[in-house]
Amino acid sequence: MRRLRIMTWPIHGSYFNTLSRLDHDWILPVRAGAPEGYGGRGTAPYPPSIRDVPAETMADETIDLVLYQSPRNLAVDAPDMLTAAQRRLPRVYLEHNTPFPDPVASRHPFADPGGLLVHVTRFNALMWDNGGTPTRTIEHSVAIDPAALYRGTLAEGITVINSMPRRGRKVGLDLFLEARRHVPIQLAGFGNDGLDGLGDIPYPGLHDVVAGYRFLFSPCRYTSLPLAVVEAMTIGMPIVALATTELPDVIRNGVHGYISNDPDVLIAGMRRLIADPEHARALGANARELASSRFGLDRFARDWDDAFAQAIALANSPDRAGDH
Repeated sequence: MRRLRIMTWPIHGSYFNTLSRLDHDWILPVRAGAPEGYGGRGTAPYPPSIRDVPAETMADETIDLVLYQSPRNLAVDAPDMLTAAQRRLPRVYLEHNTPFPDPVASRHPFADPGGLLVHVTRFNALMWDNGGTPTRTIEHSVAIDPAALYRGTLAEGITVINSMPRRGRKVGLDLFLEARRHVPIQLAGFGNDGLDGLGDIPYPGLHDVVAGYRFLFSPCRYTSLPLAVVEAMTIGMPIVALATTELPDVIRNGVHGYISNDPDVLIAGMRRLIADPEHARALGANARELASSRFGLDRFARDWDDAFAQAIALANSPDRAGDH
């Protein structure tokens, strides 16, 4: 794959932190006040291959491919900012989320036979109604400090989720609070005021903080495979999670941690991990081995280059090209 000039709106910072490690040039639109998708590089530790461009002058940029990441990018941002010719360029829609509002009958908004729809889990690809749009799955990877390694010296768990009060049952706020009544569990993430947690921890130092806890607890009922789970596995941390969405295809019970739809079973697993740090370390080592083989950055880069090649072929196909 030749080096591409890719324009995108970085909606999910931790995901884009990994995506930006691919060997391409990334063009980010910026606007005054940094509204969602228009904050540019900001203070994130992105590589030098990322360039900020005022949204008002994006029409003058030479672009090879456009990467959409939200319905707003598709319906509002692109028509406002890009020329018709730029919107006919090779194009990919990266879907981060599970179907909404209906889990099985939601038609994906990217209805474009000349573009490529990429899902981050097989569960998402299965549950979305993708229509006739060419579709593929590229599983997560993470780019974190390799010096961040599991220690597990704190005899308590940690949950890493943003805005739990606002997102409620979807991310398992009730399950988190109930588990916390029985087992010590810390909380990290922004937008969690009133939940007695660590607050927002800057991404470069997050995983070193997480590494000190005994296990990661993911109480999410309905979401894509959380990046926090992949990050924790990567540093060698055992996982305790609901057996929902993609997680049953990732976590093996008693091997990489504990997974169940019975909260009492999960609490029992947490108690065992707290009581037996060597057991926790063994499960964490298994989790790290899985993360290395399944969620490694080399595999992620190959998958994305294959996707970009497919998107270029689709856009250049005479029967599939069109103003999207």
